[in-house]
Amino acid sequence: MKRETVGKVATDLQAKIQESRDPIEIERVLHKDYEYEVTTCVENAKKEHEGSFFVVVITKKEPLLENVLRHYYFARVSCPTPDYDQAVYSYNRKEDKLEFVWVIPSKHTCLTFVENKESIVPEEWGLLQNILKFRDGSLFVLAKKLNGEQTDSSLLDK
Repeated sequence: MKRETVGKVATDLQAKIQESRDPIEIERVLHKDYEYEVTTCVENAKKEHEGSFFVVVITKKEPLLENVLRHYYFARVSCPTPDYDQAVYSYNRKEDKLEFVWVIPSKHTCLTFVENKESIVPEEWGLLQNILKFRDGSLFVLAKKLNGEQTDSSLLDK
């Protein structure tokens, strides 16, 4: 049985009139395997790293296929610098616990949230808080703290 390519499926979907643009439905489809992939990334990283680590999920939009988003999952020892289209989790090996650190959506979404912050529904206040902390540099300060770096330089605290 021959499977169609992502490009063909995406092009066919773009050509059709969208019957539903319900954001909740779109979110469910996009994150169908998200938790599984994060868990898989943690399990693989446990084999590679002796101590605690961070799991980073980068979301990329395919340049030629506007309706195709891909998530890239990887683990690293240091906390990354906050950036657009990024979710970060911290895995504590001693407690065997994965904790959410932050999520930053696309630049367009960030601007939309900031421009319309008075009308953001309560369910999205957490995301708005992450966006505002990203904009004011608080997430950058948090990343440095989690890495044991000095606030005013990239040198490590003693």
